Amino acid sequence: MTLIRRALLSVSDKTGLADFAKGLAKHGVALISTGGTAKALRDAGLKVADVSDVTGFPEMMDGRVKTLHPKIHGGLLALRDKHADAMKTHGIEGIDLVVCNLYPFEATVAKGASFEETIENIDIGGPAMLRSAAKNHEWVAVVTDPEDYAAVLAELDANNGSTTLPLRKKLAGIAYARTAAYDAAVSNWFAEQLEGEEPPRRRAFAGKLRQSLRYGENPHQEAAFYATGDKRFGVSSAQQIQGKELSYNNINDTDAAYELVAEFDPKASAACAIIKHANPCGAALAGSLKEAYEKALACDPVSAFGGIVACNRTLDGATAEAISKIFTEVIIVPDADEDARRMLAAKKNLRLLIAGGLPDPTTGGLTFKSVSGGFLVQTRDNGRIGRGELKIVTKRQPSEAEIADMLFAFTVCKHVKSNTIVFAKGLQTAGIGAGQMSRVDSARIAVEKARQVAKAAGWPEPMTKGSAAASDAFFPFADGLEEISDAGATSVIQPGGSIRDNEVIAAADAAGLTMAFTGMRHFRH
Repeated sequence: MTLIRRALLSVSDKTGLADFAKGLAKHGVALISTGGTAKALRDAGLKVADVSDVTGFPEMMDGRVKTLHPKIHGGLLALRDKHADAMKTHGIEGIDLVVCNLYPFEATVAKGASFEETIENIDIGGPAMLRSAAKNHEWVAVVTDPEDYAAVLAELDANNGSTTLPLRKKLAGIAYARTAAYDAAVSNWFAEQLEGEEPPRRRAFAGKLRQSLRYGENPHQEAAFYATGDKRFGVSSAQQIQGKELSYNNINDTDAAYELVAEFDPKASAACAIIKHANPCGAALAGSLKEAYEKALACDPVSAFGGIVACNRTLDGATAEAISKIFTEVIIVPDADEDARRMLAAKKNLRLLIAGGLPDPTTGGLTFKSVSGGFLVQTRDNGRIGRGELKIVTKRQPSEAEIADMLFAFTVCKHVKSNTIVFAKGLQTAGIGAGQMSRVDSARIAVEKARQVAKAAGWPEPMTKGSAAASDAFFPFADGLEEISDAGATSVIQPGGSIRDNEVIAAADAAGLTMAFTGMRHFRH
């Protein structure tokens, strides 16, 4: 047990500060503080000593130098059973508790502050105190999250003003994780400022625990969900209105679904996507969400069972009713009206997530993936193709309807695991072949699924007849394009760039197809 006699409090986030400090004072703890924190404590009626009274030096250099002093760090780092003589010689009193959360650097970056303002929000003294206190956790307690205030007060109440070593160890670990995350945010921001430079020599990523998960992809795997703090609407920003706890696979699939529908401007058209195992079963654009959902469902109603549904507009009652007719794991939308919420309330296990907005598909950022002994980092695939970027390479020029379907199919293709072929007709997917080692097999799977759906629905022909087909990468041979032509597609969109492009173009001309090159590949693994 370590008795808490003196505490130093210096916080940016003053949530719960006054009540916590009053709890400390109740146990006779002497309070030391700085600047705005000291003012807040005095306003709460508490007796506080200024750091400058302890150090004998005023705050200086616009507040850059306050706590960087031997009388502060000596009080934090001193081993009470070994350094008592040195403390007495130099007039250093022990500090038994540090309460410090850091300058809001991440929030400053998120609001788009200037370089100069962002630099000024890099905390120096705060991380130094946290690290000093955490290193000396045998004697000192450190608190960096307001959510830990209650645990500290509970220990003081239970132990006559003392803390236990297990709690101090836990708090030290939290403090080191916080300073690591803080430094990661600073280093990543700084790397962005050095645009055009080589990749940084070291990369660090950090997140704050959002949810402990029951398990990972499989029950024998452990898992947790961490939020990075990036201001990007999606599963990490979403409020869960109802339903069971999200699983690892739910979160992964929901992210894939929402990123797909965000590609489409909600002011121009309603968009809906249905996802299973991070691949779309169907996607569509329409005048209303209900119509978009029904068109997306029509692509592959069998695979849609137990899927994730994402929409790019506020969910309405009619669409919610349509979705609720089959088993659905998760619905994620920017918002949901009262009719939709009331309609879905009876589905106790269905998770309804309100994201609060759509992620911007044009913004950058980084994505990363672990590999043995390291991780891969790349910029987000924010590449987009408009009609102005299309290069028509065949003799036949496309119609306006074919251009629209090609662009839609290619956009969906960006969100399907490679190798992929996506057929689309009337701004809805007509067949999707995902994740095959051979592009020809992806085409065959998409065609066969479309045939099965048409047969089950009693349609006279599959939706691939008269459709547009998109490929995420170039056709290395003409065989893939021939499969597409045999399925009845009339237009093809692909990146181009194969050494056999001329053979593929000749095959397209021979089949009477129109084909556009985008010059942009969308591999997804």
